[in-house]
Amino acid sequence: MKFERNYLLLLLLTCAAIFFVNLNSLPVNIMEARNFITAREMLNDGHWLLTTINGEPRYQKPPLPTWLTAFSAAIFGIKSIWALRLPAAIMTLFLVLFSYKLAKKLTSEKLYAFISSLIMATSFYIVASARDGQWDIYTHGFMAICIYLLYLFFTKETHKYRNAILAGLFFGCSFLSKGPVSLYALLLPFLISFGIVYKYRNFRKRWVPLLVFLVVSTVVSGWWHWYTMTFDPAAAEITKKETTNWISYEIKPFYYYWSFFTQSGVWTIPAFIALLYPYLKNRVFNKKAYLFTFLWTMLSVILLSLIPEKKSRYLLPVLIPMALNTGFYIEYLFRRFKELKDKRETIPVYFNFGLIGFIGIAFPIGGYIFLKDGLAGNWVWFVLLSLALFSIGIFMFRNLFRRKIATVFYLTIAFIVAVIWFGLPLSKAITINPDYKPFSELHNFEEKENIKIYEFSGMTPELIWDYGEKMEMLNKDGEFITPVEDRFGVLVSEESLEHFKEVYPNFKREHIARYDMNPKGPDSRTHKTRLYRELFIVSKK
Repeated sequence: MKFERNYLLLLLLTCAAIFFVNLNSLPVNIMEARNFITAREMLNDGHWLLTTINGEPRYQKPPLPTWLTAFSAAIFGIKSIWALRLPAAIMTLFLVLFSYKLAKKLTSEKLYAFISSLIMATSFYIVASARDGQWDIYTHGFMAICIYLLYLFFTKETHKYRNAILAGLFFGCSFLSKGPVSLYALLLPFLISFGIVYKYRNFRKRWVPLLVFLVVSTVVSGWWHWYTMTFDPAAAEITKKETTNWISYEIKPFYYYWSFFTQSGVWTIPAFIALLYPYLKNRVFNKKAYLFTFLWTMLSVILLSLIPEKKSRYLLPVLIPMALNTGFYIEYLFRRFKELKDKRETIPVYFNFGLIGFIGIAFPIGGYIFLKDGLAGNWVWFVLLSLALFSIGIFMFRNLFRRKIATVFYLTIAFIVAVIWFGLPLSKAITINPDYKPFSELHNFEEKENIKIYEFSGMTPELIWDYGEKMEMLNKDGEFITPVEDRFGVLVSEESLEHFKEVYPNFKREHIARYDMNPKGPDSRTHKTRLYRELFIVSKK
C-alpha cells in the first residue's frame, strides 16, 4: 500500500504530534488538581476504592480516570505532569481511531474517514481535553468505543455476543469515568439517530445478546457505587449533592449551547456549513450517513440543552458526531471546489482558510508585539513558531489561489501541530508573575521554623497539589479548631482575613509572606484570590 494511502498510519502520527508533545507546558488547573491529588493519595495512602482528596472522601466522580492516572504516575513518577496527563492523551487517541473505524464502516470510504478523524483530532475542545488530566475525555472516549461495537452488533450477523460483551465493558468504563454523562449526551442520541436512519433490523436475533450487554453494563457500571454506599455512609449524601447540581448549579438558558460549532476552533465555519442540511444533502457522496451524523449532532445538542446546568466543556461529546458531519462537507470540497462558480459557496471557504493563512503570516509581527515583554529566554520557540506559521500561511494562500483544497486542509492540520510544538512552550512568555511563590516552598519554611502549617478555611486543589501532600484544615464543618501546638503556621485567603482575626483574637499573629501561584501578577484581571494565601505564624501570648 502506498504511504499516502495509508490513512491509519498518518492518523496515528498526527495524533501523536498533537496529543503527546509538550504535555507538561501548561500549569495544572483546578479539575486536574482534584484528579491528581486523589491519584497521589491512592499511591501514598492506598485509597483506591474509598477515594479521597486531601484526606476527605471524594466520591463526586467515579475513580477509573484517577486509577489510570495513578498507574501512569506509579510508572513515571507522581511529580511528572507529563505522566499524569498521558492517560488522557492515550484515551483521545483511541477516541479518534475508533471514530475513524466507525466512519469507514458507515461509508466504506477511507478518505472521508481520514478527513473527519483529522477534523476531530484538531477540534479545539478535543485537543484541550486530550492534554488535560480530568474526566470528560475518558467517559466519552470509552463510550465512542462502545458505540463502534454497538454499530457492529446492530449491523453484522456474526460475533453478536462478542460485540455485546465488549460494548458492555466499555459502557461500564464510561460510567466509571463520569457516571451517566456520556450515556445521555453521546450514546442516547446515537441510538435515536441510528433507529431513525438505519432501523433496528432482525431484532429478534439480537435480544438475548442485547440482554447480556445490559447485564455486563450494569455490573461494570455499578459495582464501585455499591461498594462506596455500603462501606461509607458519607457516599450517599455526596452523590445526592452532586446529582442536585445538575438542576441547581451553573444554571444557563436553553439556548446557551447553540453556538456549539465554535468549539471546533479552526473548523467553526466548515462545521456550521455542514449543519446546513438542505444545502449539503444533495452534495454529499452518502446521503444516509450524512443524515445520521447530522441527527446525531443535533440531538446531542438538544439533549444537553435540556439540562439546566451548563458549561462550555460539557459540549465535548457534540464535537464527536460533529466532526463526522463536517467531514462530509470537506470531502465535498475535495471533489468539487475547483468547479464551483457560485460565490456563495466559495467565499466562506476563502474566508475560513484565508483567515488561518493571514494569522500565520501576521504572527511574527503580531506575536512580537503581544509577547515582547516575556520573550527573554523564549526566543528560540518564538522564532521557530514564527517561521513555521509564516511558511504555512504563504503556502495556504498559494494553494487557495490554485483551488487545491486538499493541500489547504492538510496545511491547516500542520498549523495546529506547529502551535502545539512551538507555541505551547511560549506559554511562559505570557504567564509572568513577579510575586510568584509556590506552595511547594512551604516545606522549607516548616523545616526552618520547626512548625506545622495549616489551611485556615478551605481547600484550593491547585495549592494542595503543589504542596505535595495533605494539609490539615482548621475549619471542620464550620467549626474552627485550635491546634495543640503553641506556635503554628496558618494560610489565610484574602476573603478570610477578618474572620481569621475574629477566630484567634487572643493569639499573636505575625504576617510572614504571601504565597502566590497565579500565573500573572496582581495587576492582571486574571489574578485570582483563590490562588494565593497569606502566611501567618500564630503563637499563644
